[in-house]
Amino acid sequence: MISRTDAEAMDRHDPLAAWRDQFVIPDDRLIYLDGNSLGRLPKRTVARLAEVINNEWAGDLIGSWDHWVDLPGRVGDRLAPLIGAGPGEVIVHDSTSINIYQLLHATLRLQPDRPVIAIDPADFPTDTYIAEGVAKTLGYELRHGFDQLDDVAVCVRSLVDYRSAALVDLAAETARASAAGALVIWDLSHAVGAVPIDVAAAQVDLAVGCTYKYLNGGPGAPAFCYVAARLQAQIEQPIHGWFGQRDQFAMAEVYDPQPDLRRMLIGTPSVLALAAAEEGIALSAEAGIAAIAAKSTALTGLAIERCDHHGLMTSTPRDPTRRGAHVAVHHAQAPTMVARLAARRVIADLRQPDIVRLGCSALTTRYTDVWDGVNAISQLANELDGGAP
Repeated sequence: MISRTDAEAMDRHDPLAAWRDQFVIPDDRLIYLDGNSLGRLPKRTVARLAEVINNEWAGDLIGSWDHWVDLPGRVGDRLAPLIGAGPGEVIVHDSTSINIYQLLHATLRLQPDRPVIAIDPADFPTDTYIAEGVAKTLGYELRHGFDQLDDVAVCVRSLVDYRSAALVDLAAETARASAAGALVIWDLSHAVGAVPIDVAAAQVDLAVGCTYKYLNGGPGAPAFCYVAARLQAQIEQPIHGWFGQRDQFAMAEVYDPQPDLRRMLIGTPSVLALAAAEEGIALSAEAGIAAIAAKSTALTGLAIERCDHHGLMTSTPRDPTRRGAHVAVHHAQAPTMVARLAARRVIADLRQPDIVRLGCSALTTRYTDVWDGVNAISQLANELDGGAP
């Protein structure tokens, strides 16, 4: 059994402990276990935004576009090593939903003789909604599950399950789809900045993901899109905007897409959002994904051990190589529990119908946060189940 004293010792010896000081934390007593929905605010983001607003926007005005125009690609290159991609293979723009929509259309054009889009019905809702909409609009069959792939044009699936944190074998599942002639669009939203990802080694063709979770990019931070270099010239995405135009300032009447991944761009990017996202991404890159992943494994392992100790049910895989950086704790009165936890200064996440989700963001979460958070859940479970308060 791991005691709270043990957890305190783990915090003292944590090689990533100093990174917590890089974030704005007004209340050090708050137990924040929702970093998988919104990461904390980096201090350097505050300084960077002040620079962009006060000097670049207010001072340099339109002249700042000489370097703002390259932000989507520059931020993408900062993010690329976190997923094992190379320069020019990641671009940061728009939202995950828009990026999935673009890539779905593009991959279907690459696979014109295959009539099926495959999804996991338990996947994150926006992925399913986008796939359903595209299938309906273009007349494709939407298939639930990935058992039959011989007629599938594209699979849309998440690397980490947003409920249970189950981690898919990226290389094996990509290879299985490829052998059947199907492409895969991987959603890395609950994985990037939390677990090791190597899209090059796994021969991944396409991926998307958000930056506001473990990458601490801020609320509504732009998403990213990955397209392997070998496919970029073949990608024909459906939303033609002037930032995707080869010579955008020529104002030509005919659309001629950029020769590289910039062809995924649509309209004018959000400079403030990109500047904020770049700082959060840089923090994760500097800390190192290997160290982050090691601590994520230790934090989630501690949460599972404490759940076992208190008799709480969790569906999160016990094998550390098969889980992401959050833990799902099940309770019939989860909505009530999450609200009462917040009143006790423990911020968790609700996933209907019965999941209290604990996000263990390695750069900001302490071992004592996890110990105390699960302990609070146990106390509330006892109260809600009719035990003594």
